[in-house]
Amino acid sequence: MVLTPRNDVLRAVRNYFEGERRDGRNRRTEAWRSLSESFIRTADGSYTLESDSGEEAMHTRSGAITESFEKFVGPSISPDAEEIRVLDLCSGLGYNTAALLEFTSASEITVDMVEVSPETLAAALIVPSPVKSHELVKAAYEERLMDMGVVSIGASPLPPPEVTIRVHCDDARETLRKLEAEYYDAIFLDAFSPGVSPELYTVEFLSQVARVIKPDGVLATYTSAAPVRSALIEVGFHVGAGPVFGRRSAGTLASGDPSKVREPLEWRDERMVALSDAGVPYRDPTLSSDGKTISERRRVERRIVRGVTRISSAVKTPIYLGAPAEEDRIGRRVRRNLEMMGISDPTGQEALYIICPQMDECVCGCGEERVVTSRERVLSMRRRLLEVASLRGIIE
Repeated sequence: MVLTPRNDVLRAVRNYFEGERRDGRNRRTEAWRSLSESFIRTADGSYTLESDSGEEAMHTRSGAITESFEKFVGPSISPDAEEIRVLDLCSGLGYNTAALLEFTSASEITVDMVEVSPETLAAALIVPSPVKSHELVKAAYEERLMDMGVVSIGASPLPPPEVTIRVHCDDARETLRKLEAEYYDAIFLDAFSPGVSPELYTVEFLSQVARVIKPDGVLATYTSAAPVRSALIEVGFHVGAGPVFGRRSAGTLASGDPSKVREPLEWRDERMVALSDAGVPYRDPTLSSDGKTISERRRVERRIVRGVTRISSAVKTPIYLGAPAEEDRIGRRVRRNLEMMGISDPTGQEALYIICPQMDECVCGCGEERVVTSRERVLSMRRRLLEVASLRGIIE
């Protein structure tokens, strides 16, 4: 099952709407009065919900609607675009699309919103709207929920004719298979984190994302996880750091057009994605496995490649390549992890050869031209690591 917000709250929301269907009376104000304390009020006044597991919330507590502007809309949408097509994955309470509608002055806007949980869509109808355009999202949610028989009363204003919002209440893996290729200017990937909901961060799912986005389109996600960035690179994206807001780390921006990725990954991140077992991506060959199976599959793959085709991620070993190992506990672990890969000295020729693509000038004598994007550096370092392992007999 894909992770969803708190089941107890969603069940209560469904009960209110069942009562609304029975007596034809709008119960949304009553529902909010009863359930508001179960929601989390974030720093900018907008509300969010915890996941059913209790491990994380749907949005940062630093400001749910502000996060939508800062991490999703602002980095991926041109305010001057005349026509915009957006795919909002795991749309939840609808804040990302609401922020988009506030942000853009485009004359034609098309948004496909994908949310697996009808109860989450219903919860959005009772939450106070953080911006005016959220009322348009509510209207689209209402229409979809009325089609599904969950809601019987339409209480929100219809979107203007220049705005088309299509709501898909289904597993995103199924929805993406049906969408048109090279259609979207931007994609918001706002699922729960890959550690608890890996289904929507696999190589196979992201290959579907790559299929439906335009060649110069921009994908925005709040996560900076190494397996996600690795998967994005594997399916053909250039990747870079997104803005920092709320959560301690930057998010990730990805595009087939390197010019759309203005901020490269930090060098330490490039090395962990390229060289360590932490960069092994999630895989879901049939696009149907549950999260537990996907996580276990990755755990097994990490164990197999560690010390063979990838450097152990323990103590973030790859970041020490090119620097003398200290005579302490960490230094000893670094040397041991590198020796497993046939690298006898972190400042030796093999080490310098592997990290040379990150340097402004050649440090290993290869004489290769400098590469300029994080994707190119990651792929080059990964290739070089395999060459070193092969020469040392670690792999055939």
